[in-house]
Amino acid sequence: MAKNQRMWVYSPPKPPAPKVSTKTKVMVQQKADELVEKVLKPKYIQPPPAPDEFQHNYIADIYTKWYRHYFYFCAKYIVPGPNALIPFFEARFARLKYLRDNQFNMAFMRYTGEWVEVYQDLSLEQCLDSVENDPFFELL
Repeated sequence: MAKNQRMWVYSPPKPPAPKVSTKTKVMVQQKADELVEKVLKPKYIQPPPAPDEFQHNYIADIYTKWYRHYFYFCAKYIVPGPNALIPFFEARFARLKYLRDNQFNMAFMRYTGEWVEVYQDLSLEQCLDSVENDPFFELL
């Protein structure tokens, strides 16, 4: 039987992530928060179920946040019931990856926990429109 041969291969370093200016961060945050307040919260946040109804997780809040050069849309789910292990959890449902001025790649969170990039080189307005209207970014 032949032995497994190991071989060294060249693996070039990744290019550095782009730096996001404070001005861009503030502008993106303001426009996204406006979408959240005017469209997403009225659409997805419902009152909690009555105590005698089936107890299921429900969305209590929708918000946005930056992490490095990624911008996330997040939902906070409440876990009701006396046997709940945790009172709530956070689920990120959309991610904008900053490329350069007003250019982003968009991804959604798959049920397996991996990000799936579905759009490349979109403007901020196109990204926000996708979060509002595209079925990839619907909350359950």
